Amino acid sequence: MGVSARRGTPLTVEEIRATALRLIDAGGVESLSMRKLAAELDVNPMSLYHHVANKTELIKGICLETVVPLLHLPPADGAPWQDQLRALAYAYRRLARTHPALWTYVHNHPDVIELKEGGLWEVLLRILPAAGVPEDKRLGTADVLHGFVWGLLLAESLGHIGGDQAEANFEIAIDLITRGLPEH
Repeated sequence: MGVSARRGTPLTVEEIRATALRLIDAGGVESLSMRKLAAELDVNPMSLYHHVANKTELIKGICLETVVPLLHLPPADGAPWQDQLRALAYAYRRLARTHPALWTYVHNHPDVIELKEGGLWEVLLRILPAAGVPEDKRLGTADVLHGFVWGLLLAESLGHIGGDQAEANFEIAIDLITRGLPEH
């Protein structure tokens, strides 16, 4: 890890990701370039490539190594599956609201990251057996639940539903899921 003549301190992948996420939050993924990121970090753009292969790999790293660990996913602590599913849905919603540009980009660019990669999906697949979902239906059920919550969050982010009632509407959706899930 070299030290930039301009900055005087070593560059780290964590600093690169944190700075890139801040720039994404401010202007969207499309506005992020390796040159802008390098300027923000006060390094030569080529210095970034010692830590990340390209922008796509940087975004994937931000998702899996920076954002997902901050989600406060429900632990396997024996809590009722309904409480765990509710906590998971709210963690996903916080992600969508805290980093909307990144959330939207990842969903519109499945080549960047497999949505079934990472902690959210693993926790969902851990919860479904407790909800009584048979093994042969778990992946399909997980896909449908993700699509349902994703669609709700997309509609909320576009202003189609929610407004002052966003919290209440989200709670209604989670209640519908938890009441209907055991029957499938």
